[in-house]
Amino acid sequence: MTELSSAAQAVFWAFNSKFDWKEDGIPDDQFKAIAAALRAAADEVVPLSYEDVWTDGKMLQYEKHDPIRERLLAIATELENQ
Repeated sequence: MTELSSAAQAVFWAFNSKFDWKEDGIPDDQFKAIAAALRAAADEVVPLSYEDVWTDGKMLQYEKHDPIRERLLAIATELENQ
């Protein structure tokens, strides 16, 4: 298992502190559950949005980058990859 960032550790320990987990040394399911919750929170709190860009008289839509959403999803991805 790779070392988690401080943000991912904080989320993981906040999650684990609410349950009486048996120490089995394989927290795979816990990481996936936390990641799913973070993705759902990101969708609810910072939903994906688009920005319109006009080029040569045509309107194109691009995903709008929201740093909060991107950080939540990055933590979820980090936890999923454990």
